[in-house]
Amino acid sequence: MPSADRAQPRGGGPRWIPFFNAVAKPLLKLGVPMGPDVLITVSGRKTGLPRTTPVTICEYGGRRGFISPFGETNWARNLRAAGVATISFGGRRETVKTVELNQEQAAGFVRDVILPIARQSRLGNWFVRNVDGLDIDHPEDAVVGRPVFEIVSEP
Repeated sequence: MPSADRAQPRGGGPRWIPFFNAVAKPLLKLGVPMGPDVLITVSGRKTGLPRTTPVTICEYGGRRGFISPFGETNWARNLRAAGVATISFGGRRETVKTVELNQEQAAGFVRDVILPIARQSRLGNWFVRNVDGLDIDHPEDAVVGRPVFEIVSEP
């Protein structure tokens, strides 16, 4: 269980996210490197229309996936409903099948995938802890209220 003094994500994220997304989407579409960020396109759960947003893809040790650091965001709800997404960067596109991990599996994903990535650089470590707000030293707490999806295959 998370400590009472730890803020839980509500969904939507910080106020600067829409500005970042507006800048990042066209850059990622052109193939401008932005760390591990990619575009994810998922069918909208209500409209069925394709919805595209920048996300960070976490890759380590042969495992790949996504965490929604800001909680129940629209892209996370859409991915939960669809189970299939297209990942794109520049001209590259990949359609993948995902599964949402339960709390125990999600904590393992943080421990086995995100933590090693964050430890590879000071900036990555700082970003995960301070911008994403993930307490990666306590993976069980870090995933509370934060959907985690693992890529399981190409459909």
